[in-house]
Amino acid sequence: MKSFSYVIKDEIGIHARPAGLLVKEAKNFESTITLECKGKKAAAGRLMAIMGMGVKTGDEVTVSAEGADEDAAIAAFQKFFEENL
Repeated sequence: MKSFSYVIKDEIGIHARPAGLLVKEAKNFESTITLECKGKKAAAGRLMAIMGMGVKTGDEVTVSAEGADEDAAIAAFQKFFEENL
C-alpha cells in the first residue's frame, strides 16, 4: 500500500467539480484508492461519499492506493491534487 497526505489549498475545498474529476481519475486504475480526512474515509470512485466528507480549505487529506498499479495511481493522484486542489 502506498499513500500520501495533502493539505487542501482550494478556497472552496473538495466541491462538486474537483470531486467529479477525482472520481473520473480513480476509474483509470485497478487499485483500490481511498481518501481519509478528519476520521472519515471514502472510496475515490464514489462521488457522494467524497462530497459527504465535507473537506474544506486547510484540511489534510490522506490518499491511499492498494493494488497492482498503486505506484502509478499515487503518482497520478499527487499530480491531480497539486493541479486541482
